[in-house]
Amino acid sequence: MAEQKRDYYEVLGVDKNADDAAIKKAYRVLAKKYHPDMNPGDKEAEQKFKEASEAYAVLSDPEKRRQYDQYGHAAFDGGAGGAGGFDFSGTDFSDIFGDIFGDFFGGGRSRNSQNNGPRKGADVRISVQITFEEAVFGCKKEIEPTVKETCKTCNGSGAKPGTSPETCTKCGGKGQVVYNSQSLFGAMRTVHTCPECQGTGKVIKEKCPDCRGTGYIPMKKRYEVVIPAGIDNGQAVREPGLGEPGVNGGPRGDVLLEVRVGRHPIFQRQDFNIFSTVPISFAVAALGGEILIDTVDGKVVYDVKAGTQTDTKIRLRGKGVPSWRNKDVRGDHYVTLVVQTPDKLKPEAKELLKQFDALTGDSLNAVKKTTESGEGDNKEPKDGKKKKFWK
Repeated sequence: MAEQKRDYYEVLGVDKNADDAAIKKAYRVLAKKYHPDMNPGDKEAEQKFKEASEAYAVLSDPEKRRQYDQYGHAAFDGGAGGAGGFDFSGTDFSDIFGDIFGDFFGGGRSRNSQNNGPRKGADVRISVQITFEEAVFGCKKEIEPTVKETCKTCNGSGAKPGTSPETCTKCGGKGQVVYNSQSLFGAMRTVHTCPECQGTGKVIKEKCPDCRGTGYIPMKKRYEVVIPAGIDNGQAVREPGLGEPGVNGGPRGDVLLEVRVGRHPIFQRQDFNIFSTVPISFAVAALGGEILIDTVDGKVVYDVKAGTQTDTKIRLRGKGVPSWRNKDVRGDHYVTLVVQTPDKLKPEAKELLKQFDALTGDSLNAVKKTTESGEGDNKEPKDGKKKKFWK
């Protein structure tokens, strides 16, 4: 009894309402995974490859897919020949296998528009160091990226003066070569970038002595760029058109500035908010009073409430970092107030603190000394032994 075939949609792992792009993407993944060239001698992988290819041959064809949706596998019973008894005629696998073989062997399939059409130049990445304040308010910086410029000796042709590039004999100036091979589905035709001319269609016999046939000379350029307010460490600023030259008349690439923000001695940043710690005296914490707080905008006066405890957190609205997406939006500055305990006191100050302690009864958990008569709040036991509260 013949083995029952799996549902084609199940084979590719797509929904029955999947569009052509989803079907093609699913098949590309499976074909790359189970292709016999990548699994030599593996019969199970070969069978899965055939199964996926059969499903793709049906679902990628609008008419065959309509028949399959209506009649199921019965629509193709008795199909002619093909691999595994299925008729693959009329199914174009060339673009998929061209991409796959390109991934496998490093020489991907290329179309004329990709080879000989205009292409944007490569981007250039450089880093720029700025201060904490420059990141908050923005700044201007000079950068000096090294990029390629047209060689003046050969005017960009890459050929020695007095000579010219010649038409590539391998591809006939097309920039592409066609390879015919046999596969599970019969003869396959794939198109690859010409290895002789790298897709340009031209070969330089005598190279320019200055650019060595590239047509370009590396040069250091100087530009002044604007770093937007609110930029954070690790973010990048794109400067269009300052990168490498394009190919075949394409536009220049961009310069990507990777921003490195220096540390600040008292401020820390999280998103658009700033955090800092400010010490206050015991007297100000107890009685209240005005203090000066450093912010990125300068010093501001803040009125501390009486009875403020250490580690109290306050919020200075709108004193944080502006958003680089919206200059009208700005974060806040959060301050932690820490009460400072004096470690060096004059005798007069000590006496005043004792009086203060006696008046307020504020000696929390303190052990009080006994009087000369032996009386006090913390009397020793009659047996003369001190109590121990630990082992």
